[in-house]
Amino acid sequence: MNTTNTIVAVTADNFQHIMVEQSQQQLVVLDFWAQWSEPSKALSPILEKLALEYAGQFLLGKVNTDEQQALVAQFGVRSLPAVVFVKDGQPIDGFMGGESERVIRERLLTHLPAPWQVDVEQAQALLQAGRFDEALTLAYSAYSLSDEDFNIGLLMADCYLQLKRVKEAQTVLVKATLEQRLSPYWVALEARLDLMLQAADSPEIVALQQALAADADNLELKYSLALQYSQHERVEDALQAVLEVLQKDKQFHDGGARKTMLDLLQSLGKGDPLAAQYQRKLFTLLY
Repeated sequence: MNTTNTIVAVTADNFQHIMVEQSQQQLVVLDFWAQWSEPSKALSPILEKLALEYAGQFLLGKVNTDEQQALVAQFGVRSLPAVVFVKDGQPIDGFMGGESERVIRERLLTHLPAPWQVDVEQAQALLQAGRFDEALTLAYSAYSLSDEDFNIGLLMADCYLQLKRVKEAQTVLVKATLEQRLSPYWVALEARLDLMLQAADSPEIVALQQALAADADNLELKYSLALQYSQHERVEDALQAVLEVLQKDKQFHDGGARKTMLDLLQSLGKGDPLAAQYQRKLFTLLY
């Protein structure tokens, strides 16, 4: 029997530890079984498979009813198989008889942390440590997997603002409902966004934008604007401007524009969603 925090035999000696201490740390699933019970022998492999698959998200406690009569009596088990879910020292769910793997999975999901929760916690720690690129990658993954959970979206927007990627932060924050905009975190992020938007356009950027408005096909102006965006850490604007240059002339500045775009993509780091988006666009354009 595996004695890690995945599958463990429950006895009178370790019962108190599992019920009181271990169930404070993770969900405990008690499987009351017996060798002579065919339904038990059919159910146990399903539970063991799920315990290994979920890799420590819950502890499967195997209770041999022939050997642990006192535990059987304590839980009032009258037929096999019997399964009891325990959290914080208290039974919170359970069933008797066999159930399909699909139904058991559904039961587990109601009591386990969301699968993206680990990514969220790691992203929060990385954000606090100033490792904004890494935090963003994890936050973006969790945001997608959670079907764009609002609170995870705020974490992602925070990462974007730390990286001075204002437009992307704005795209996330604007999705908030009126009720969600009462969140103190949203209010703080929106205030930071407003300040960054006010400071976004340097005199050089404004001058180039005005010149480009009067001469929209001037690739030199557009490329210069891309470089200014880059210097002011407006990475998405810089990428879009360089892409538009390359769409007109793939060899602009003897390949300099392409190198600039590759440098910008490299600066975003591996796994960054914006990098992936523009890598696809560049590949489609060049190949």
